[in-house]
Amino acid sequence: MPNLLEQLRKITKIVIDTGDIDSIKKFSPLDATTNPSLILQASENPEYKHLVDDAVKYAQHHGKTLEEHRTALIEKLFVNFGSEILKIVPGRVSTEVDARLSFDIEGSIKKAKAFIALYEKEGISRDRILIKLASTWEGAMAAKTLEKEGIHCNMTLLFSLAQAIICAEAGATLISPFVGRILDWYKKQKGVESIDPKEDPGVLSVTQIYQYFKKFGYKTEIMGASFRNSGEIIELAGCDLLTISPKLLDELSSKQEALTRKLDPAKAKQANIEKMHLDEKGFRLMLNENAMATEKLAEGIRVFTADTVKLEEKLLQKVGHKL
Repeated sequence: MPNLLEQLRKITKIVIDTGDIDSIKKFSPLDATTNPSLILQASENPEYKHLVDDAVKYAQHHGKTLEEHRTALIEKLFVNFGSEILKIVPGRVSTEVDARLSFDIEGSIKKAKAFIALYEKEGISRDRILIKLASTWEGAMAAKTLEKEGIHCNMTLLFSLAQAIICAEAGATLISPFVGRILDWYKKQKGVESIDPKEDPGVLSVTQIYQYFKKFGYKTEIMGASFRNSGEIIELAGCDLLTISPKLLDELSSKQEALTRKLDPAKAKQANIEKMHLDEKGFRLMLNENAMATEKLAEGIRVFTADTVKLEEKLLQKVGHKL
């Protein structure tokens, strides 16, 4: 019998969630996703010192002020990692916009275009890049503009149907609804150690979004993300894409058991649900009514911001600045 990972590949596109290039080589995924936390972790690996040193050298020649060096460093480092990853994966890499721009439409658009320009200087076409934006109202509006210009977006920090709807209405290429972080919130709320994957609130959230998108014919792809255990992944078998950590990919490849498809577009089309139309006011109210999504979105922005600042701090010292 094929292992679980081999079976999963037949019904779901497998993406790896890491900045570790050796792990990407090991699992041969279609695409790869990164974020500031993963890049921070990978940048501390001596094996990738040349990518960091190149970003430092680039920053030294692109800018005179602290802010200019900060911007050049992070943009070049993210693109360096993305470019290395694209030498391995046949598909796309996701590169994340600074979380501090989560409520800044124009700032997000400018940052996305800066990433694309750097990739194109490396000879990498924009169709191989997904720009990751926070699933705020402003993030969705930035995605709407970028998609019209042929810059594809991956909407991250997504914890609710309200966020999913505005991203799909904006025409985003892909959304990354989080699973594990939703589970974390409910475990803490209920004071329990674990929740069965079949009842996992993160799994149920992605299932709800999947049914809604397939029922109403949205082209935006759904990529489940942020998994805490392989049971969550198994319950989402059939999702368009799943981005999975190397640890859980290892676990799936070591298990020999039958895999059942859980998400099916034909079945989703039969779901008894009504279409919602959300303007900005409606979205903000619907999100506000969801305590988990409101808290996890805010927390996610803070965490990614903190890790970006740590990365800046570390690299600016190499350039000669100290924060």
